[in-house]
Amino acid sequence: MEASQITLVECPRDAMQGWEHFIPTSKKIEYLNQLLHVGFDVLDFGSFVSPKAIPQLADTAEVLSQLDLSETKTKLLAIVANMKGAQAAVSFSQIDFLGYPFSISSSFQMRNTNATMEQSWDNVLQMRDLCSQHNRKLVVYLSMGFGNPYGDDWSPQMVLEWTKKMDEAGIAVISLADTVGMAKVNDIGAIFNSLQNEKINAEYGIHLHTTPYNWQEKVDAAFNNGCKRFDAALKGYGGCPFAEDDLVGNLATENLMMYLEEKKINLNIDKNQFAKALDLATFTFN
Repeated sequence: MEASQITLVECPRDAMQGWEHFIPTSKKIEYLNQLLHVGFDVLDFGSFVSPKAIPQLADTAEVLSQLDLSETKTKLLAIVANMKGAQAAVSFSQIDFLGYPFSISSSFQMRNTNATMEQSWDNVLQMRDLCSQHNRKLVVYLSMGFGNPYGDDWSPQMVLEWTKKMDEAGIAVISLADTVGMAKVNDIGAIFNSLQNEKINAEYGIHLHTTPYNWQEKVDAAFNNGCKRFDAALKGYGGCPFAEDDLVGNLATENLMMYLEEKKINLNIDKNQFAKALDLATFTFN
């Protein structure tokens, strides 16, 4: 399979946002510039969310001004939580994608963005139009896409229906997010298998939070059922802090790359630059 058929999204923003100590702006700039040398398709690099909500990323605009995009194929993605953030993000020409978390759990939507699902759907439509006006693309994350701990309704059919609704509304990219790491392998397989049988125009993928022990079976379920877009973060940093004593973090990029290479996918990744980024990750997060 050609690398062009797989989209690799590196997510340092997700790795950083919940980190307890503030990562100095200079460290962030050095780390992100190194990641830009690797050859990822997309870099989820920062956010335009209230600094009160995510103080770690309050310096996103400053970081962005120091990124060297002159010799990279990697496109930049910034997360937003409301129209104020979206309007701020589109004012920066370097940003290609806006990412918005739309939860299919009403409880989590309120906790995460302080909005009802109706208000959030209105945000989706307004952001879609804003992106269209500014020649950007909107990525909608269906958070709690594989279940939720609040007792809210959930089913694979519900995920399929929301994906189709987003697609019919003209959303460019839809990413199914395993927000708290509770996705079941059978559900992942069933959902992506169903999506293969639908005429979905949007690019769609998966954002997994996993333990170090169950990532491969989840990636396998998605990949074998047609998923071609994967979010990951070096060393699995980020995600949700703890669940039942096992660290639940992002899917580790090095594991994902190993998996895809075993599947004979020719990834257009600079291995030397990747090794440098992997070493720098430890320095950045300590």
